[in-house]
Amino acid sequence: MPRARFALLFLSGLFALVAKPALAADSPLEFADTLEQRLVACAACHGKRGEGIRQNEYYPRIAGKPAGYLYRQLLNFREGRRGYAQMGYLVRYLPDDYLMEIAGYYAKLQPAFTTPIKATASKEALARGEALVRRGDPAKEIPACNACHGKALTGMQPAIPGLVGLYPDYIAAQLGAWQKGARHANEPDCMAKIAAKLSGTDIPAVAAWLSAQPGSPSTLPAPESRQKLPLACGSQSQ
Repeated sequence: MPRARFALLFLSGLFALVAKPALAADSPLEFADTLEQRLVACAACHGKRGEGIRQNEYYPRIAGKPAGYLYRQLLNFREGRRGYAQMGYLVRYLPDDYLMEIAGYYAKLQPAFTTPIKATASKEALARGEALVRRGDPAKEIPACNACHGKALTGMQPAIPGLVGLYPDYIAAQLGAWQKGARHANEPDCMAKIAAKLSGTDIPAVAAWLSAQPGSPSTLPAPESRQKLPLACGSQSQ
C-alpha cells in the first residue's frame, strides 16, 4: 500500500481521538507527511514516545526495545502468530520494509520509565521471582531470564526485548499466552518451551519481581552476545 494512502487511512481512523472537537468549516486540516505523524495511531495506545500507557487497559512500553524484536512482533501480529485484533487491523496490509522503518523509529526513542510498581506479593513469592530471573531453575531446566534478556534486563541485540518498565499483569499475561499456545514465535519457540515449565505460582512471582525493578532510558539493550543462548530461539534467526 502506498505510504500516502496508508497515512490517510491511519489518520482518518484516529481522527475522533486526536482532532479538536470544534473546527471551523473553512479550516482544512493539514498533516505533515512524516513518519511521526503517521504513527499517531500508535501513540494513541503506546504513548507519544512509546513509553506505554495504563488506562482502563495496559499498553506496553515499546520505546528503546531492539528494532529486530519490534519488527518481528509487527510481523507476528500481521501473520496471526500474536492475537490482538487492533494490532492485526493496523498492520494487516503493511509491507515488511515499512514495518522495519516503524520498528527502527521506536527503537531509537528513550523516554523516561514509569515509576516501578510497588510489589504486593509475599517475600517468598518475590524471592522465587528473583531466583528465576537471576538463576533460573536447573531442576526444571528453566534458564535464567537474564541469560537472554541481559544482566540489566533491558534486552539484548538484535531481537531480545527488555523486561523492565512493564506492568505485572502484562508480563503474566504474555507468559500465560505462551503457556496456553495463544502466542507464538518462529520455531523453535523458546519462550513457549520455558513457559510450559513454569508453575501456576511461578508466573505471578516473576511478574511481581520484574515490575518492581527500575529502568533508565540511558540503559540500552545489551550488545549481541557471542555466547550461545541457553535455548535455540527461532525469533533470533535472521
